[in-house]
Amino acid sequence: MNWNILPAIICSLFLFSGLGRANENSKDKNVTSKTLKVEIAIFAGGCFWCLQPAFDELMEGKGVLLTTVGFTGGKIPHPSYESVATGQTQHVESIEIHYDPTKVSYETLLDIYYRNIDPTDGGGQFSDRGPHYRPVIFYLNEAQEKAARNSKQKLQDSKKFTKNIAVEITAATPFYPAEEKHQKYYDKNKLRYQTYSRLSGRKSFIEKNWK
Repeated sequence: MNWNILPAIICSLFLFSGLGRANENSKDKNVTSKTLKVEIAIFAGGCFWCLQPAFDELMEGKGVLLTTVGFTGGKIPHPSYESVATGQTQHVESIEIHYDPTKVSYETLLDIYYRNIDPTDGGGQFSDRGPHYRPVIFYLNEAQEKAARNSKQKLQDSKKFTKNIAVEITAATPFYPAEEKHQKYYDKNKLRYQTYSRLSGRKSFIEKNWK
């Protein structure tokens, strides 16, 4: 057995038993059991292919248990990638992260999020334009909202960027996983992903601003 994937397996068991993912309209989707505490973070930052590898680096015992790319922020249930790409469903490409807060904090996840986007661009991200690519932090409870607003203000006050921080902060809405072919795209299609990341301008921006 590959013990490195044990946390993800445990998390999946919670999900399928109805414990892992709280009700979609729940105010607080964090989950607690006697043996494992699982909390959820949801971020949008342009193409979701590019966000997943950054958070997957915290798997294998570092706190992140499961990542899923998908769509949130819209009103149409279970949208397809193609329908979201039209920009007419009001959904945003995003990532849902299940994590153990005893090993990695929400504040750390926020820091990773900011370091993988252009936080000053509210019209999309890099070569991906339109509202379905805009940067958004979706909070699931009051503590996350406070942390998100504090992190945004801290970055604004740092004067790291000459432009204002344009990341939206809003309450979470139902999250819908994208089709399987989009999950772990960076690993399934390594060459295409690397080319896309480079040509989109994301990679060079990160290297320049978040060394």
